Amino acid sequence: MSKINSSKINSVLFVCLGNICRSPTAEAVFRGLLSERGLSMDCDSAGTSGYHEGEEPDRRARLAGERRGLDFSGIRARGVRDEDFERFDLILAADRANLRELRARCPAQHQSKLTLMLSFLGEGEREVPDPYYGGDEGFEQVLDLLQQNCDKLLAQIAK
Repeated sequence: MSKINSSKINSVLFVCLGNICRSPTAEAVFRGLLSERGLSMDCDSAGTSGYHEGEEPDRRARLAGERRGLDFSGIRARGVRDEDFERFDLILAADRANLRELRARCPAQHQSKLTLMLSFLGEGEREVPDPYYGGDEGFEQVLDLLQQNCDKLLAQIAK
């Protein structure tokens, strides 16, 4: 399980490749948990690729999340910006490829903010599978993983 200095976590950025499936789902899950617990924290999502800039999250991701009561309003795809490395206290990558991309772009003084999105589950370095080219069950699996992970992340931050 990833160990973080919870006293310094006031903002979280979730990152995947296109910012239309995994990272916006993580953002919606995290925002929902914050709301349930009466907490406030800056959170956002972005992609290492800006290919889908301005688009809503994938329809299948939204449908799966909305069935579980998640709110995707206001979430639009965007690319990671240089200022994100300064702005966010914790930057969570969906998989190793995106983590490598973030590490290559991130200034040395902010490298400690980078980790895998599922690093709070305590099951080693797991990746969030990309559901884009699969069926609806992939979006459900991603939701299950992200809900468990974000719950543990918030518990660790609250310590």
